[in-house]
Amino acid sequence: MGAMNSQQEEQELIKRAKVDPEAFGELYEQYVERIYNYIYFRTGNVHDAEDLTGKVFFKALEAIGNYHDMGLPFSAWLYRIAHNQVANFHRDRSRKREIPIDEIAVSNLSEKRKSPEAAAITQEQREDLLKILKDLTPIKQEVIVLKFVEKLSNAEIGAVLNKSEGAIKSIYHRTLVELRERLDSDDFF
Repeated sequence: MGAMNSQQEEQELIKRAKVDPEAFGELYEQYVERIYNYIYFRTGNVHDAEDLTGKVFFKALEAIGNYHDMGLPFSAWLYRIAHNQVANFHRDRSRKREIPIDEIAVSNLSEKRKSPEAAAITQEQREDLLKILKDLTPIKQEVIVLKFVEKLSNAEIGAVLNKSEGAIKSIYHRTLVELRERLDSDDFF
């Protein structure tokens, strides 16, 4: 029953956000960290993640009047916008000469609330995960991040990536097999 109330409350908030910027601000506060983390894992760079997160919410603010509840959480709509922004970012970057970055910046919105020790452990784990993800194909990277970091269902991931739930299950399974083989090999870390 609580989940139903929160879904109803979210739909009411979305309805208000179509005409009230303060209501959109509440949606922003609710989702900004999750969208930032998704983009950070896809770009590996704090500054790019911050810029793209801003663009996602600007696009969402512009388009919220056209948002219609399709039976999926509002977050799936935001992740779809984020997915498109990241795809555009990578496409544009591939057209330009890129200077490789050797280090991943040590920052995250959620770490501001943690002790220095916890933040360091979290950052180390994030960097290890980024090393693994870097070798996966972009679609496999997104499935893993959306599944494990953002905790979306296969149906929600399918909506974000514009694929069927069955296709997501297949990609997920193949990715887990690949990761297991990679982790079992001696050359990891």
